[in-house]
Amino acid sequence: MASIVVSGDTSGAITISAPATAGTNTLSLPANTGTAILDYSTPAYRNRIINGAMVIDQRNAGASKTITDTVNSTYTLDRWQAYGSVASKFSVQQNAGSVTPPTGYKNYLGVTSLATTSLGANDQYYVGQYIEGYNVADFGFGAAGAATFTISFWVRSSLTGTFGGSVANSAFNRSYPFTYTINSANTWEQKTVTIAGDTTGTWLTTNGTGLQVNFGLGVGTSLSGTANSWAAAAYVSATGATSVVGTNGATFYITGVQLEKGSTATSFDYRPYGTELALCQRYLPYIGGIGGNQSFGQCYANTTTTLRAVINFPVQARVYPTGLVTSTASGFVGQMQGSSNLTASALAVTSIAGLTSTLIELTVSGATAGQPGSIYNASAGYMYFTGCEL
Repeated sequence: MASIVVSGDTSGAITISAPATAGTNTLSLPANTGTAILDYSTPAYRNRIINGAMVIDQRNAGASKTITDTVNSTYTLDRWQAYGSVASKFSVQQNAGSVTPPTGYKNYLGVTSLATTSLGANDQYYVGQYIEGYNVADFGFGAAGAATFTISFWVRSSLTGTFGGSVANSAFNRSYPFTYTINSANTWEQKTVTIAGDTTGTWLTTNGTGLQVNFGLGVGTSLSGTANSWAAAAYVSATGATSVVGTNGATFYITGVQLEKGSTATSFDYRPYGTELALCQRYLPYIGGIGGNQSFGQCYANTTTTLRAVINFPVQARVYPTGLVTSTASGFVGQMQGSSNLTASALAVTSIAGLTSTLIELTVSGATAGQPGSIYNASAGYMYFTGCEL
């Protein structure tokens, strides 16, 4: 640790000399001693939320996504998922409505209600994030001494009143509903929620879901519980919370989401863009999309109609990928040694998949079995691998 020098002279002046160290430094002068204690209490990576400033949007690149899947959650901005019991009741978009974000931010996650939706007892509409168990293992949930933690965020809505959300374990049999108040319509307000860690229940500390964080957009009575207490139930929000989907055209915008140890919300933990992108790509390996004629690696003709290539991931994936999404299959070309280029009509992940790379197969025509080559994208083609999210 760098030295802090405190010096004085007979005039009574005290000079404090400190190195150029980033962060907030607190000098404490105890009442009964002459000892000065310097506290460097701004650790890096204190925010367990990934993409809390809503900067990364690999799947949609800023386009609106209507939530239609009523079985599984839909991933929108990186690491942020959304769910609705009935299809097409709301949409999610990075910077929806193009309002000015809070000072210090450039992006936000925007929800727009697409209908006036009445809630059944078991209906639920929400956005949220599942945090990997490795990233909250030190919270010690499920045992005595579980850590208190604080969620802070900026929020803006066309509606006012009491809004709700919850945190929960992976099995969704331990949950803690919380509330916060939006006082003024169409105005950014910062909110803080402090939660005492749960000392019971089962909490994963590996690569499964360690902690769910949900922001309710309209939740029925059966899935809403008493605020500010842990319950052995699957609560998504708090009883009596405002329903965003209950008003056609209503908006709900959020950014600067931080979840950290302790009972005090600190300033937002900004990380370099490349660091945040890499954190996201553990759950969504994404290749290409920058420009044309990018080489994606070596390939060979497995048959006269298929090419196989190993694709290396930007970072190690959480689990093996199970699917592949591309901008368009025809955006990828096999440049074969000693022959013409072969344009793909389909791409797929093979059964040979790994955490750092995977074998893909391109469907083509006119290949010579055993012939080597390389694959590249024509125009700004991209591919990303699914199945790695929580």
